[in-house]
Amino acid sequence: MTYPPSSDTDRLLQANEAIRPPAEWSPAAVRLLQGVVYYDDHAKVWDLILRFQTPLREYFSKIGLALIVDEPDGMAYLRQVNDDTDATEFDSLPRLFRRTPLGYEASLLAVLLRDLLRQFEEEDLQNQRCVVTQRDLLDLWRAFFVRQPDEVKLNRTLQSSLRKLEDLKFVKQFEDEPPSWEIRRILKARIPISELESLKAILVARAPKDPLNDHQTPQTNDE
Repeated sequence: MTYPPSSDTDRLLQANEAIRPPAEWSPAAVRLLQGVVYYDDHAKVWDLILRFQTPLREYFSKIGLALIVDEPDGMAYLRQVNDDTDATEFDSLPRLFRRTPLGYEASLLAVLLRDLLRQFEEEDLQNQRCVVTQRDLLDLWRAFFVRQPDEVKLNRTLQSSLRKLEDLKFVKQFEDEPPSWEIRRILKARIPISELESLKAILVARAPKDPLNDHQTPQTNDE
């Protein structure tokens, strides 16, 4: 036995039928809402972003988001407009991207990686990717945890911090054996060079403390 659809169901069906087909640039819009887009990870999406920057900017501006396209570094991402302006008309918009406390270890690693990326861009003119081995990272890591002689535990905390930054697309595993990591260029936007030295100084000052204790640490936009 079948029942006639209710009036509410009819209205829902009519509303669904009224949805327009996606625009040609829609896949790029969805990818950008998921996070930073790199040209070498999503070549087709990157091409859409370059071709349709104007409609994409207009679309995102309506919901208080700014599209940032960095062609030299091959990446595009979104920022909350109210992060970059004093205009009060954006104050009523809820945040799309969460502010996520990184914790001491992940904050430290992000700053160390940002410094390595700075050195790479200044000194290595041959390679396009900034890749560092986990062993080299562990050597840098060890200097900040003088009260923790356990190599296995140190490597475990480093691995955990790398995975947290991987979720934020700050790093990408390059090889499994021996493990190495590519430092992604979004770190340049998240930690501007103008702030790097002051953040390093703060973390160095905290280095003798027990890393298992709570710290007030920088936050990052989970974009």
